[in-house]
Amino acid sequence: MSTLAAKSSIFWVLTFMLVYQSVSATKSSFKESKPCKRLVLYYHDILFNGTDANNATSTVVANATGLARPYNFGMLVVFNDPLTKDHHLLSPAVGRAQGFYFYDMKDDYTAWFAYTLVFNSSEHKGTLNIMGADLMYDKTRDLSVVGGTGDFFMTRGICTFQTDTFQGDYYFRLKMDIKLYECY
Repeated sequence: MSTLAAKSSIFWVLTFMLVYQSVSATKSSFKESKPCKRLVLYYHDILFNGTDANNATSTVVANATGLARPYNFGMLVVFNDPLTKDHHLLSPAVGRAQGFYFYDMKDDYTAWFAYTLVFNSSEHKGTLNIMGADLMYDKTRDLSVVGGTGDFFMTRGICTFQTDTFQGDYYFRLKMDIKLYECY
């Protein structure tokens, strides 16, 4: 083996080891870090069923395509749902979840969410932006917190969904465990 080839091999092995150590250190420090802020909120969605416009907080704006019954592939829902600190719909709202979700698989119930939590309480001012896939049959699902304003300026973190209850196809409640890891 030539001297140049040996030096090149040693260089690449050392480079790989440094990159591996850096990635491992980053992963372990993230797992060990504690959130700088944590919120547990309940998201209440009442889908308009054609008759109850006064109580509805969401509506279908694009119907399912019919390509994949019964999974609603292609259905788009826009919502403006109340947020509470407990699972009671009639508890005082601390804000609203405003955005949309659409069903995005032909062979299972899954949705993709993009929404903003808009706070209107004395405890929090500002917004949190959340997006990601909701694999509905999993017990818990993680979505990304991708930013915010006010008390949540430029924050990053994880929002863990857990279906708290659902009634037919017109009401569901999600428990959101929001852990923020970048707070300014």
